[in-house]
Amino acid sequence: MLDLKEYGIKMWSEDRIFSFREKLLNWYDENKRDLPWRQTRNPYHIWLSEIMLQQTRVDTVIPYYKRFLEWFPTVESLAEASEERLLKAWEGLGYYSRVRNMQAAAQQIMTDFGGQFPNTYEGISSLKGIGPYTAGAISSIAFNLPEPAVDGNVMRVLARLFEVNHDIGIPSNRKIFQAMMEILIDPERPGDFNQALMDLGSDIEAPVNPRPEESPVKEFSAAYQNGTMAHYPIKAPKKKPIPIYLNALVVQNKDGKFLLEKNENEKLLKGFWHFPLIEVDDFSQEEEMNLFYQVSEESVNFGPSPEESFQQDYDLKVDWLDYQFDQIKHVFSHRKWHVKIIAGQVNDFHEFKDKEVRWISPKEFSHYPFAKPQQKIWQVYERTYLDNGRQ
Repeated sequence: MLDLKEYGIKMWSEDRIFSFREKLLNWYDENKRDLPWRQTRNPYHIWLSEIMLQQTRVDTVIPYYKRFLEWFPTVESLAEASEERLLKAWEGLGYYSRVRNMQAAAQQIMTDFGGQFPNTYEGISSLKGIGPYTAGAISSIAFNLPEPAVDGNVMRVLARLFEVNHDIGIPSNRKIFQAMMEILIDPERPGDFNQALMDLGSDIEAPVNPRPEESPVKEFSAAYQNGTMAHYPIKAPKKKPIPIYLNALVVQNKDGKFLLEKNENEKLLKGFWHFPLIEVDDFSQEEEMNLFYQVSEESVNFGPSPEESFQQDYDLKVDWLDYQFDQIKHVFSHRKWHVKIIAGQVNDFHEFKDKEVRWISPKEFSHYPFAKPQQKIWQVYERTYLDNGRQ
């Protein structure tokens, strides 16, 4: 076991730990939120909720959670789902590798565990995409195993309780908080204990505008007692995402259908359908890169213009419209997209057989998975262009 004294942390006596558990769980019993995944011990349902709740607000997750279980009510149905149906169910939540990992894990359960969800920490940890936090949450909530579930909320609370002088953003420091939780966790109600700390950390002990005076365990908090709340937790600021500049080509044919293609090559948003995108250096290069301008003979040779590139890729002659749309921005974890919409129309068009490119009517969009940036593109185009009677 990790020696916490080496990290400057002195744990409480057994009596104090018992008193802390009692205060925290009493508060949880009176104040816990009525959430659909708290009305079940089904490990599949709990697993789904934990994956969805990563990086996403509870209010946003609830309708996704209910719909997902309607579409895929069992582990077996998830294991057998088509990619498009799977991505459609997750559409808008982001971090799409998570739902792909869930399907891979469901397939593991079917092949390696005979279709039965594993009921040990080791078995749960062996599933694709399940790390220590998720394994701890499922183990404790579904199977009442005394396994800690250490997420950012829990680390924030612990850092303030014990004035932990270690950056919670450094992955290697997680072992410190894991060791603390192994001592603190209530062996009789481990799932409730984990969830109580999560609730405390997401509300009263929130990262912004905490209300420590309302905490049910403020008497145990060294940071509160010593007036050092503003100092904890220690966490270095995030790096700014890298800006990426793109032109989105929204092309409509005479039948009112739009050109969409399936992303098969890029790791980011793989499997989703989108309007064709052309990356540019930045929007200060409009004279050379915007579809409404030709590169002048005197300028540097930038290669084919976007019109020429598009025509070469799709073999279409497009009437580009001189129409202005609001710029779209979308932040991923490490990059920020800046997207300009370029609208066009074609009279002569053909179907595509050699790659996943299709003409699709807006009525059919609901059958295709659109990632959030594509949803934003369509919303701006529809609001600005179609709703103004310009189609």
